[in-house]
Amino acid sequence: MNSGGITAETPFGRESPDEALQSLFDGLREAETDRELDALLDGREYPNQPVDIEPWDSRCTLEAIISERLDFLHHEAFYVVDVNFEVTAYRTHWFGLQYDSALIDEAPTIGNGVLRTVRWYDGEPVGDGFAQGEFRALKDIAGELIDQGVLTRAEAPGYLERKLDEWVGEDDELVVRTAALVDR
Repeated sequence: MNSGGITAETPFGRESPDEALQSLFDGLREAETDRELDALLDGREYPNQPVDIEPWDSRCTLEAIISERLDFLHHEAFYVVDVNFEVTAYRTHWFGLQYDSALIDEAPTIGNGVLRTVRWYDGEPVGDGFAQGEFRALKDIAGELIDQGVLTRAEAPGYLERKLDEWVGEDDELVVRTAALVDR
């Protein structure tokens, strides 16, 4: 995948290396306590970057980020950058159905959905528009099934997950994080 300029020399996505940002990145990687992280970031102004300079959290697992921090409704994409600066891009799909079913008033946005890998060709996402439309149609169907009494609210996430899993190709990955729902 095209990393969009995320490299060891440009860890915040800038087009050209910046000495101050590189120094900050090295310090962030070496910091061992939250106090050290805060000291590195405190009171300093850094230029706006494609990747947020100030971390939301530190020393947490990918599972915890996806389950406890990622807002599937408000974040349209999720990127994982490994230690070698290989980037894996995911499209977020929110499982909330309050806009699709007259019987659902609300749904959690954090930890309630799936991540679907985005395929890239020559630096551009491939098939993403189709995948988005496919998911939109699936949510419309699930909302209708709930309204008709065919599915319960508690069954809907499993239905969405099963259908997406059937549709995802061998080259794609589906990472599911479903919030606990109560049937009403």
